[in-house]
Amino acid sequence: MTFWVVRAGRHGETENYAIENNIVAIGWHEFGDLSTIPDRESLQRHIETLRPDKSVATIRVWTGELWAFKDRIQVGDWVALPLKQRSAIAIGRIVGPYQYVPEAPQGARHQRRVEWTRTDLPRSDVDSDLLSSLGSTLTVFSVTRNNAEDRLSSLVLGREATVPRTSMQTDSSISEEPLDLEQAAADKIAGHIQQNFRGHDLARLVGAILQAQGYKIEVSPPGADGGVDIIAGSGPMGFDHPKIAVQVKSGSNVADVSVLRELQGVMPRFGADYGLLVSWSGFNNAVVREARQLFFKVRLWDSGDVVSAIQADYEKLPKEIQAEIPLKKTWLLVEDDE
Repeated sequence: MTFWVVRAGRHGETENYAIENNIVAIGWHEFGDLSTIPDRESLQRHIETLRPDKSVATIRVWTGELWAFKDRIQVGDWVALPLKQRSAIAIGRIVGPYQYVPEAPQGARHQRRVEWTRTDLPRSDVDSDLLSSLGSTLTVFSVTRNNAEDRLSSLVLGREATVPRTSMQTDSSISEEPLDLEQAAADKIAGHIQQNFRGHDLARLVGAILQAQGYKIEVSPPGADGGVDIIAGSGPMGFDHPKIAVQVKSGSNVADVSVLRELQGVMPRFGADYGLLVSWSGFNNAVVREARQLFFKVRLWDSGDVVSAIQADYEKLPKEIQAEIPLKKTWLLVEDDE
């Protein structure tokens, strides 16, 4: 049994559609229904005919991915969908054959049905070597390194992996896939923060980020905080609007709606116009759905959002924070990733 990764668009365009409809899905709608194509060679000729503008190398990669999605993925196989709009991974099992759904969104017409086991596994709960294995820029690929199937399924099912991590070996027969360097860097930064900013220190870090964004802030001392860890206001003294009440959760539990509603309840007490809920381990689907209805009042940040905010305003962060999170910009040539 294989563990597959199927992505939902370069920017996660169809990930919510996939989760809500219990599927994994891919683009390439221009190739139409692939059900009657009998073998990989025929599929490659089909792609070559419809996209003669593409290089031989690109056509081979596309053929491999489409054939894997159509034919190699088997009912019962595990599948992971790394989310782009949240710092989380959805994991489930394939329960249906390939199907082409012409009425689906363009990026989701090639489909496989999935029974999701979990749709909110925090990236911060996944070991760095597994995140690296999941980090290919390909749309469809299998993960076999470092006993990935057993370890990832164990995370989802809440049991110990059957093979100790110390005894695992990388499968040298598997060629290295192109790595998403931007995501790999973000995961590395998140791992550093998780190790060095536990408990109240995460509130201190979020306060520094808001300060870098131009707010006057006050971080509550450790201990009882009345439901708010940080208050932030605009203007020279922080008296101007917007005024923000911030709650920070640094633990390993995925936040549920009770945390969101608690923040809503205390916002008026602090005279806040808006709320920011920071949960390092992310949010369950109920929170995400409810927060959509509160778009003009509340924002959600998970570990990925914290890292993005740091990257956006790193030079403006206090020098002590920069010393605790030492980063350096590196310029890379952007290759054609088709």
